[in-house]
Amino acid sequence: MSVDNTIHNAYMTARNGIAKMLSRLVPPKEVDDILQDTYVRLCQVKDTSHIREPRSFLYKTARNLAYDHLKRADVRLIDDAIEAIDQLDSQLDEFEDETLRQTASQQEFAHFCDAVRLLPPQCRRAFVLKKVYGHTQKAIATELGISEKTVEKHIAEGVKRCTLHMRKVQQRDEGVTGMRGQHNG
Repeated sequence: MSVDNTIHNAYMTARNGIAKMLSRLVPPKEVDDILQDTYVRLCQVKDTSHIREPRSFLYKTARNLAYDHLKRADVRLIDDAIEAIDQLDSQLDEFEDETLRQTASQQEFAHFCDAVRLLPPQCRRAFVLKKVYGHTQKAIATELGISEKTVEKHIAEGVKRCTLHMRKVQQRDEGVTGMRGQHNG
């Protein structure tokens, strides 16, 4: 059996399990892209003789690609957040009602605080030290007595969970607003 067939068969056998593992790391819409990137990476391997456990190799490759994706997503998330904040600021400037602006900001901040509170303790500490206080990963690792890689994983997980929580709250709020409009119309 050729190298290509070996890789292809191992990938096809493990694909569903890898997808399940990835779905715990990245948003659902990203899973297929990372699966595809995993397959591309595997096809680029010229010599598979060093791979003793193909299944483990596949999972590790997919996991590493997911972590790389989360790092890039973290940067995109910050850029998107800045853009969203700028957009929100311009929209809010259109309202003359200062109370409305304060209420919206307070509610959004309260939802964000709820999202942070829901993080696992160690993840929450790393996330807050990085995102709120601006500490470096090295400083956080030293303070928490963990590796920088673990700090990186905690921060990525914090970003992911907070983003998902905020999206759920937004969707819930939009659903409630939409339902009110239906009852009143």
